[in-house]
Order: sequence, then structure tokens, then C-alpha cells
Amino acid sequence: MFPSGPAPDPAGSRAEHRIRSFHARRGRVTHAQAAAIGRHWARWGVELDGTPLDLPALFGSPDMPVVVEIGFGMGDATARMAAADPSTGILAVDVHTPGQGNLLALADSLGLTNVRVANGDAIVLLRDMLPPASLSGLRVYFPDPWPKAKHHKRRLIQPSFLALVTPLLRPGAVVHCATDWEPYADQMLDVLTEAPGLVNRHEGFAPRPDFRPMTKFERQGLAKGHVVRDLLFTRV
Repeated sequence: MFPSGPAPDPAGSRAEHRIRSFHARRGRVTHAQAAAIGRHWARWGVELDGTPLDLPALFGSPDMPVVVEIGFGMGDATARMAAADPSTGILAVDVHTPGQGNLLALADSLGLTNVRVANGDAIVLLRDMLPPASLSGLRVYFPDPWPKAKHHKRRLIQPSFLALVTPLLRPGAVVHCATDWEPYADQMLDVLTEAPGLVNRHEGFAPRPDFRPMTKFERQGLAKGHVVRDLLFTRV
């Protein structure tokens, strides 16, 4: 679909038989999104193919702290956070092609130099591509709640996931999760609380932080009466 853009299956032979917490989605790409991919993917795009990443080289700075954001949707909140904090690099991971194109377009229009858009399975990134203590944070906002009990094993925030994440975090790095599905929020709180090396910055759930922008998805959830929960944990 995009000869010089995000690949349908960047991990290729590294694909393994495991429970997936996401569905790869191409979706309908607008002309503007396709144009942004064509213009910027070679410079700002990252294929999660298992090849180790050099984060200082990727962001063009030996000292820039880098956070990974998993599941950025259309990228509006990601772009706003990047603009508000240009000294922090954001490696934003998703498999939704329209969202990838939209975030690239936003980065271009806002003149952002601290955003890189990663395509593929975040597990491949965390397991194979990053060195220990290389990240200053992890953001997981409104992941798929997989509400049916038989699908709970597909939820991203699990002990096995945090076992991959925690060694990649520098001391003081922040894990920030948010969800509008209360049963998942309770599970997140339990799993994060029990994770070795992470300490809750609050008693239970965190107050909604000002630095996380309100998204269209979040406003829709609130309109339906959902309760949004934030969780902030620090790597010790």
C-alpha cells in the first residue's frame, strides 16, 4: 500500500505464537494522511522489526529523555504533549495506518522534532529493540479493555508485560496508564502495585494530571458516564 511507508508485518520471521493484545488495522487513509506518510515516513518512521534501536541517533540527541507511548490513536494528544515538552522524545507506537499518517501530519504542521512514529508490535520493541535503562517513561492511554472475561488474557497491562518494561526504565522513570473501563482500572492498579521495581506515586488512583490532554475518545466516554482513572508509578 505504501512502498516507502509502514510495512504490513515489520517483524516478519520474528512473529511468534502468543496472545495478541491488538488487531493490526490499515483502515481508510485520507489523502492528507497518505501524503504525510509519503513525505515523512523515511525520516520519522520506525519499523518494529526486531533490529536494536539507537535512541540517541533516532532522536538526534545524546541527552534527550525518551518515553514510549503505546496506542496513540489519531495522535492528537501525542502531538499536544510533544509540543508542550519539546525536550522529551516520544516514540509513539501503533498499528493503525490512518493514525500514523495523522500524527506525522500533525508533527509536520506543528514543527515538532521530538516525535517518532513506530509501526508494529510493541512487544517486539520492548523485548528485542531497546537496551536496559534507556527509557524515561511509558504511556499507555485507553488501551483496549477486552471487556469479556474470556478475553481478559488479551489485556496489555499484565505481569508479563511489566516484566519486559521495568528493566528498560531508568530510575525515576514514570509509567502512566489511563482507562475509562473501571474493571480494567482495578486490574491495572493491582498489577502495577505488585510489579517489582515500581512504586505508586499516589494512594490508589492518581488525580487526572494536567499534562495529559483530553481527547475526543475520553470526552465520549465521559458523556456515556464512564469514570476515567489515571495511574502513575515510578521506577525505583
